[in-house]
Amino acid sequence: MERLQKVIAQSGVTSRRKAEKLIMEGKVKVNNKVVTELGTKVSGNDEVEVNGVKLEKEAPVYYMFYKPRGVISSLRDDKGRKVVMDFLKEVPERIYPVGRLDYDTSGILLLTNDGEFANLLMHPSHGVEKVYVCKVKGIPDKQDLAKLKKGVKSDGELLRAVGYKIMRVERKKNTMLLEITLNEGKNRHIRRMMEEIGFPVSKLKREKYGLLTLEGMQPGDFRPLNPKEVKKMRQVSR
Repeated sequence: MERLQKVIAQSGVTSRRKAEKLIMEGKVKVNNKVVTELGTKVSGNDEVEVNGVKLEKEAPVYYMFYKPRGVISSLRDDKGRKVVMDFLKEVPERIYPVGRLDYDTSGILLLTNDGEFANLLMHPSHGVEKVYVCKVKGIPDKQDLAKLKKGVKSDGELLRAVGYKIMRVERKKNTMLLEITLNEGKNRHIRRMMEEIGFPVSKLKREKYGLLTLEGMQPGDFRPLNPKEVKKMRQVSR
């Protein structure tokens, strides 16, 4: 279920703010009934009309994008910075990111026009595992790293990792390469967690999302998910 104004905005008819105004003015119908309540939610089975014109329902599409560093996980940016849609201009459907990756973080980002699928993957109770590779300044010991699974407090939030693996230690450069697995995704989760234990992240990449990997892809590449992948992603998120 999605908020009515969001569904209208995603259809390309108008902005969300103008959609709210149209709803309050009684110019929107859901299943032939005028709706003026902004909190109204609709599903993909509901018929929505705006000023007497039915919204067209797009077939659901699913894409995986290898987000480079220095790209905003958004459809647009008022500061003129690169956004993910700059790389997916040839996609005809109105797609949007499933969650986000920080500006300085690279790796797997999913995009879709299927709100139910997106909500399924993002809901914290479903615990879809995501694997990151990060380079940290300094060399944490076993006691430091044990804190990641136990949980670290940051700004009143408990940040926890499902697991970790040491990939490489570079003593001359005083750095460590770590693989960290999460089943939730709070804002700047890994960066905040590592800062709290005293080993800030210098580079971060999401290499796996559920069953999906970056195999065969380069930064800036994108590809559609096949039906088997979509089905399996639904299964791992239930």
